[in-house]
Amino acid sequence: MRHTLRMARLLLVLCLAVIAIGVALWVQRRRPDAPTAVRPDLRAPTRLEREDFDRPDAPWLVVVFTSSTCGACEDVWSKAEVLDSADVAVQRVEVSVDGDLHRRYGVDAVPIVAIASADGTVSSSFVGPVTATHLWAAVAELRAPGSVPPGCSGHTGD
Repeated sequence: MRHTLRMARLLLVLCLAVIAIGVALWVQRRRPDAPTAVRPDLRAPTRLEREDFDRPDAPWLVVVFTSSTCGACEDVWSKAEVLDSADVAVQRVEVSVDGDLHRRYGVDAVPIVAIASADGTVSSSFVGPVTATHLWAAVAELRAPGSVPPGCSGHTGD
């Protein structure tokens, strides 16, 4: 009798665990994803007011517009953050924290990377996921024109 009672309790615990996991997965799937940049009409900003961002005195600014619900955004951010140096300010602009900047610059999909010069002109940009090679080469080419072989800088400008 004890063995049967113990087995019934074990089955009940297992069933409740399966139900809890199922509910957690269902809730996670219902959470809307951030709008990921896939439409061809989406564009990065063409100009950034440097005072809106950290280190406005740096010669170059790399801004990564992101959302906490965007998986590709974390990947793009990890590639961009290593570019931070004395000459290159790198800033993440996450929509739930800095929604005003997303609205100000018309960013309605993520990830978007904008690389701006000292005067705020966006000289290169990426809409959607980007490889480290293309992102790093774009910054290198802007900092030292002619330093990157043709075709290695990926998509530049809009």
